[in-house]
Amino acid sequence: QVQLVESGGGLVQAGGSLRVSCAASGRTFSMHHMAWFRQAPGKEREFVASIGASSTDTGYAASVKGRFTISRDNSRNTVYLQMNGLKPEDTAVYYCAARPEPSSKFLYWGQGTQVTVSS
Repeated sequence: QVQLVESGGGLVQAGGSLRVSCAASGRTFSMHHMAWFRQAPGKEREFVASIGASSTDTGYAASVKGRFTISRDNSRNTVYLQMNGLKPEDTAVYYCAARPEPSSKFLYWGQGTQVTVSS
């Protein structure tokens, strides 16, 4: 069982930066494949970025590639999403998710943290 709690959301101006964090409980955190998703009002939840257990494998949605960076600190049971060059269209609730391996479904989800980018 893994429990996820996001933090670090807030209001930022376009072009600014923000880092959101996801703190996980559970001894097996370091073995899990982690990801960030987001959901804007009136839209479906979409994939943002993912990272493998050893941090060597990362993936990004085309819309954020080059601006966002996902990382993890297994000693702190935490995964991060550094967001630079934020745009109003990045406004959404950001969710952290975990799954035992890349081929499985995401089994665990956080409650989300709101990121609002003003123009």
